[in-house]
Order: sequence, then C-alpha cells, then structure tokens
Amino acid sequence: MNGSPQTALPGWVPDAARHYLTHTEAGITIRDLARAAGCHASTVMRQIRRQELRRDDPLVDGALSALARACFPKDRALPCPDDRAQILIDAEQLGAELLRVLPRLSEAGAVLAVAEDMERAIVVRDGEGTDSMRTAVVDVPVVQIMALNDWIACTRMGRISRYRVTASGRALLSRLLAERESRASRAGETGPDPASDPYRRASALWDRRPEHASSRRRSRPAVTESPLAALARRKDRDGLPFLSDELVRAGERLREDFELAQMGPRVTQNWERFLSGGGRGGFVPENNVCDAPARARARVARALAELGPGLSDVVLRCCCYLDGLETAEKRMGWSARSGKIVLRIALQRLVRHYGGGYEPSRMIG
Repeated sequence: MNGSPQTALPGWVPDAARHYLTHTEAGITIRDLARAAGCHASTVMRQIRRQELRRDDPLVDGALSALARACFPKDRALPCPDDRAQILIDAEQLGAELLRVLPRLSEAGAVLAVAEDMERAIVVRDGEGTDSMRTAVVDVPVVQIMALNDWIACTRMGRISRYRVTASGRALLSRLLAERESRASRAGETGPDPASDPYRRASALWDRRPEHASSRRRSRPAVTESPLAALARRKDRDGLPFLSDELVRAGERLREDFELAQMGPRVTQNWERFLSGGGRGGFVPENNVCDAPARARARVARALAELGPGLSDVVLRCCCYLDGLETAEKRMGWSARSGKIVLRIALQRLVRHYGGGYEPSRMIG
C-alpha cells in the first residue's frame, strides 16, 4: 500500500470513505486494504457497503464523486479541474470554516438548506413567527465534507435538502473551541502570533476581536444560540418580548453581511476602527475582490458609521463577534445590565437605517 493513490486523499477524509474510494477507484482489494489498516477484511467490507448506501445523500454523493475525480483522475496527465479542486480544502481552512458555521448550526431551530445545482448553502433559523432568518452562507464543498464526516445529517431530502448538526458535529465544535482557546491562552504570555495559529490566520475577521489591554484571553462564543436570540426570549415589565422580531432581524441582517464579508479572498478590513477607541476614517472598499463580499463590507461599514460611537460598539460585539452582554459590558466599562438597553436602542437605529422591516432573501447561493 506504500505510495498507493489512497495517500493522495486529504487528511480529513474518514477511514471508511478512504477505503471505499481506494477500493472502487484505484482497484485495491479489500484484503490489501484490511492488511494495511490492521483490521479484518469483513470490517473493511462493511465500511465499503455503508459508504455505498450513504450515496443516497446528495451531499455525501457529491463529496465522494468530487474526491474520485480530483484524487483518482482517469487521465493523470490532465490537471485537476478547478471545480473538483475545491473539495481538496486544507485542514486549516476547513477548521476556520467549521468554527464559523458550526456555531450557527448549533443554535436552536437552525437548519442547513442546500438546493440542487447551487454553489452555496445557507444556514437558517426559525423565528417565533413564520419567517426564517438566514445566519450564515457556506460553500457547498464545505458542507459536503461535513456530511461525509457525519457532522451533519439530512432530515429532509428533495429539491432543497435540509440538514441538522449531529452529536459528532457538536463534539467537534467543542473540541475546536477548546483548542482555539488553548492556543490563545498560550499566546497570551508573549502576544498572539497569527502566523502560528491556523484558525487566526484562516479566519482573520472572526478572530480579530478587540480586547482590553489587561487581558488577551478570549471568551468562547455561545454554542447554542446567539446573544440576540437569548435576549429576544426575555420579557419586559409588560410581559412583551424585550426584542421584537423586527429588531432581531435587523441584528441578523448585520451579522449576515458581516459573515458574507469574510467570504472570498482574505482581506484586511479593520472593523475595530468603528469601536470608540479606534480611528473613524472613511471606508474605502478593497480592490481585486469579488463583488458580493465587497458590497457586504460596504453595507456593514455604512451601518456602523450610521450608529456612531457607543451604539456601533455594542452591535459589533453582540451581533457580529457574538460576545455575550456581560462580556460586552465589561469590555466597554459599562455598568451591569445597561448593555441590553443600549443594544435595543442600537437595533432600533439599525431598523431605521435599513428602512423599516427586513425581509430575508429566499435565494440560496
């Protein structure tokens, strides 16, 4: 098995899928695979049969097909096509995408919607009414990898298939968050080094959180739901929701643009200039980037500039960085329980900036 085509597969491919592809595409016998893996041939056979059955799932089938074309080309003299090479994402970039998407999928009522022949999938969360709020956008190759590794599972198959995070996906998220916090803790002695931390390097905007000078440690973002969702469940003195659906949708619209701004080529947009301690110069869109992320960055910049100092601080921390209210209050030096009032005022200003009610887009991709 030394030097076999199996070694060309990315490291994130699970053993069962690795055995399946090597057997079906490279023609390696089950006995040879079992001998190399140090297990019985019947174990490998069961793995191969299960992978064949899993191809009913469109994401799993797409992942296996893309890996077969990319890693086991029929004509090895031809270069790997660009659309097939997308599945060959490296572990560092995959880790950054998982840290971005899995927290959204772990929120209450969140599902991943994937339409046929679309290049992107969306994460939506059901609200109290009939509307659904879009919370993240992700490339299809990434969700194919998630399905292949059993981090998400299909709950409804069709023209638009729906997926939910599995127990394995939640365990993976906890492990990634713990690893990132451990890296940040170790870096606190000498200062963080982006070049030595793949998650900081691959997801610069997510990790570039403003911190007090007295502490470099990061708090874990909420895994189960966003700060807005938790605050929307609270009632005011009249028994009404503290945040109306309109306010929550405005905050989710800002976060949606913030997430979209991170897609495409990596940029060096500094959102910290919208915080009270930073400079507040004019926004200049970056050159040589695809239109959608550039437009999203411009929309976020206009919204934060409209809010001004103070209000932009709290929405950037709570809606975009997903800091809890208590954490945001401590970092901004505010008194306890004052953050939720300021956040509601900021969201009301956001609603006015967006021109009233916000209807989330129903287009996938």
